[in-house]
Amino acid sequence: MTAAPRPVLLVTGGSRGIGAATCRLAAAQGYDLAINYRSEEAAAEALAAECRGHGVQAIAVRGDVSDEADIERVFTRVDHELGRLTHLVNNAGITGRASRLDDAPPDDVRRVIDLNVTGAILVAREAIRRMSPRHGGSGGAIVNLSSAAVWLGAPNDFVWYAASKGAIDSLTIGLSKELGAENIRVNAVAPGLIETDIHETAGLGGRIERLAPMVPMQRGGTAEEVARVILFLLSQDAAYVTGAVYRVTGGR
Repeated sequence: MTAAPRPVLLVTGGSRGIGAATCRLAAAQGYDLAINYRSEEAAAEALAAECRGHGVQAIAVRGDVSDEADIERVFTRVDHELGRLTHLVNNAGITGRASRLDDAPPDDVRRVIDLNVTGAILVAREAIRRMSPRHGGSGGAIVNLSSAAVWLGAPNDFVWYAASKGAIDSLTIGLSKELGAENIRVNAVAPGLIETDIHETAGLGGRIERLAPMVPMQRGGTAEEVARVILFLLSQDAAYVTGAVYRVTGGR
């Protein structure tokens, strides 16, 4: 009896943080993986090798998902090396340097919107072209990465980032309705204060320790805690869940 093919998962921004934690858990659960990265080749290749240790296929795929041509190249490589995509984690995102909006360079704001919004939309479009029965697919699951910044607003840090993640919530809700009859589920996860390097990258070192007392659970979360919710939403355990935005915030 021929074994069923393994699901094929693409994780954008998969070389570090929540993306990397998602890849590790997915490999352990039997997904073939495409780990997208923009610049951290060594980290992505090391993660792919680690994932292959679970007996799955795993490839590291360079591509800037704010660039349409790069997005197409990423998906073409997945097509050729792993087969038809069945699952997507739309994770790649940046905040830009922290500041008030009136001090923010316009190019930084554009870069955040280009990656977090336009890039996420175009990545979802390419995934749908593989998953939808309209294009020869048999369905699948998409999980988008939102943020607690949507309802907190991120004042004095990066309100433009909060706005970009608000767009992700709208994308999730709209696509879940558009694709519900095509066996494609679309959900989002909204992390809160999570222990990753995104804070240092934004120039906010020590932010976890400073803000943890404001979290009802009195601590920051881990990337793996977020990844476990992502894997639930990808799985058949969430077969009747679509259009949801799951908060992983410690109650904040």
